[in-house]
Amino acid sequence: MRNLDITTLRSFVAVADSGGVTRAAGFLHLTQSAVSMQLKRLEELLGVELLDRSGRTIALTASGEQMLTYARRMVALNDELIGRLTDQEFEGEIVLGVPHDVVYPAIPRVLQQFNAAYPRMKVQLVTANTLDLKTRFERGECDMILTTEPEKVAGSQVLSAIPLVWVGAPCGVAWRKRPLDLAQGRSCIFRPIVLRALDGAGVEWNIAIDTDSDRAIEASVAADLAVMAMLDGTQPPHLEIVDHCGNLPPLPLQFINFYTRGNTESEASQALMALLRNAFGRPAAPRLQAAG
Repeated sequence: MRNLDITTLRSFVAVADSGGVTRAAGFLHLTQSAVSMQLKRLEELLGVELLDRSGRTIALTASGEQMLTYARRMVALNDELIGRLTDQEFEGEIVLGVPHDVVYPAIPRVLQQFNAAYPRMKVQLVTANTLDLKTRFERGECDMILTTEPEKVAGSQVLSAIPLVWVGAPCGVAWRKRPLDLAQGRSCIFRPIVLRALDGAGVEWNIAIDTDSDRAIEASVAADLAVMAMLDGTQPPHLEIVDHCGNLPPLPLQFINFYTRGNTESEASQALMALLRNAFGRPAAPRLQAAG
């Protein structure tokens, strides 16, 4: 296994750009003999001549011209990486708010990708219901938030529209009972939507568990004590979409809206925003203009 040294590549690029070892040595703050030795080691490692020394000035051989293209890229990538890891511009914290029900499966993947690209940036993840997240955002406690809402909202970007579906225990029968036992969080933004749909369809219902604990609600549904509404694709493995054959009313689309503050113009913030857009279905979305 042969490995190229970035310092040696940098010397080679400097010689090619300056047209000679002497000038390159001055640019690199090295002695002429040190630069010459680095070039010799590089040629010996590769087994080719990179410089044509037959004339009064140094020129690149055909191999040297090919090498120069790769050397520039490798030196530039080295400098970019060093700059990224040490530049204070890429240090700091971004507070991201996400509703409980859309954390999985997308958010862990987004955070992993962002951390790989910006290891010195910290993302503080806040999970709460949409109403709470919007309150925190208005108070300036979050830099950006995702929400699940029944409509497009001025001042936000629509990332995707996902249908609500009825969810229950695998092979469960709770959906057949009347009154229908329902498990939906007190502060869940879906709760009034679900109740309106049931009332509109003339389906009697009963709140089987009145809590804001997502774990308690999911446990009740998994035990086939009730059903609930979730965004299609977000149901955990221990729950499944109810095949109710029209015995439960259809539920409307919900929008995943994206809110950002004015302090998110940095490269790192823009990168996180792009990852979130890609994860939730659309690479870009138009921003709705706030009224007034």
